[in-house]
Order: sequence, then C-alpha cells, then structure tokens
Amino acid sequence: MAPFARLRDVVPSAYLRVFQPLDGFERQEQLHWERYFLDGSHSTSIRRRYADHEASQGLGMIAPAEGEHAEIRVIDGRTYVSPWRMHLRVLAALLSFNTTKPLELSDRFVTKQDAKRAGRQLSKLRRRDPRAGAFGHQSPWHVPIRWFVLFDDGERWLGEDEFGRTRLRYRTTARRAMRRAERAVPVLRRTDLGPISELILDLHQWLAVFDPASLLELDYASLCDFMSWDELDDDRSSRDLHEALDALERGEYPRSADIYQAVLTHWAEVRSREIMN
Repeated sequence: MAPFARLRDVVPSAYLRVFQPLDGFERQEQLHWERYFLDGSHSTSIRRRYADHEASQGLGMIAPAEGEHAEIRVIDGRTYVSPWRMHLRVLAALLSFNTTKPLELSDRFVTKQDAKRAGRQLSKLRRRDPRAGAFGHQSPWHVPIRWFVLFDDGERWLGEDEFGRTRLRYRTTARRAMRRAERAVPVLRRTDLGPISELILDLHQWLAVFDPASLLELDYASLCDFMSWDELDDDRSSRDLHEALDALERGEYPRSADIYQAVLTHWAEVRSREIMN
C-alpha cells in the first residue's frame, strides 16, 4: 500500500454530530474556524487522506493523515461548527481497540507500548483542555437504535445533496435531544431494556458539555449508497422507536416489543450487507 491512501470512505458509516455555534468556542479556536471557513478549507469536495501506521509486529492499521478539519453548517444566518478532532478520536480508538481486543491478534495491531503512548497523549490533551472531547460518533454499516431516541420524525430530511447523491439525515437542537433522552431513560429503566437506558444516558452526558444552543445531526451519509430510494423512504426508525416507547409507557408491552423488534430487524438486515462487501 502506498504511504498515503486517498479514500473517500474506508467503511460506509453513519454519523452523529454536534454542531456548536461559532461564538460558543473559546476565542482562539473561534478565530481558527473563522479563518478555516473564509478560506474555503471546509469544502465538501476535499477528499480524506489516510496513512499506514505499522505496529512492531509488521501489522498495523490506517488512520486519517490530515490536519484538523470540520463540518460547517450555516443555518438562518448563524454558523455552526463540528470539528473532526481526529487526533483525539484516533487516540481514543487505539485505547478502545486495545481494551476490547475484538480480534485474536489484537496485540499485533495495537501493542501495549502503542496503547500506553496513546493513553499518555490523550491524558495530556485532556489536561490541557478538560472540555476537549469528540464532537461526533461514527457507526460503520448501521445506525445504532439508541441514536433515534434523540430525534423526531418531523426533523427527518430525505433528498439529494449538492453532488446529486441521495442522502437522509435528521437535525434537531441539543436541548430537544436531551429532553427526549431524559424522557426515555426512566421508561426503559422500568423494563428489561434497562441496559439501553444507560447507553442513552451516556449520550445525554456527552451532549451536556456543549453550548446549549448547539445542533445535533444524525447523518446516514454513505450508508445511503447501499440502500435504495424506496428503502430510505420507508425507513421511519425514529417515529417507530418513539411509538415503541409510547406503548411501553402505557404498559402495552406486546405492541412495544413488536415495533422495537421490527426496527432491530431492519437494521440487522442493513448491517448484514457488510458481509457482501
């Protein structure tokens, strides 16, 4: 493999991103993103660059090789920024990979020395800025069901982007998303779905560190390339999940289970396409 690979999307993924108002950043970073926006560096035509990171055993992985970039949205005259924070995300991913060991040869991809080095660098970044954190989550080949709790069906958009690609996304305010999480957690805790409530609580705590005027966006992104228009048009996962929660709150357990299972089945089928690619 060449030292740098220009890949548009290594793995088809969905994204959950916080977009913070430009004036919600510390002054120094605010000036950085103002320059970034004005000089056109945020152009969506920029292709991501990746570099090989070889481990001591001759194996390794690829990771983004670029500097700091961001997604930009201008809505009703106000500029919102979602920094990639790639250095921080790569360090966190290395630690997570080393801890969970998803493969039998995990130690040959991320050695103990690599993990310790990543841990030191991550601690240094967080000491420098305690609020430093990822502005987004990425999910390969599917949308995690819990993400839909944060959105309403009326916040859904399906259409073509500026490149003529079919795309589906949801967008809401951070405040609304947090209120929906607050409503779902106690409902789920009273049932066998209690563990899911803890995952939703994690999302609530993640959102709480950002400016209250921030926006939250769920972007199906390149997942749309593996789904037909009819599939995307029929996909009402957020509406269905809230119907399941409503039924659960009313004690209609069979109906809630049927709706929830239908959403799970849909996304299991989408995720199974990974095997064919």
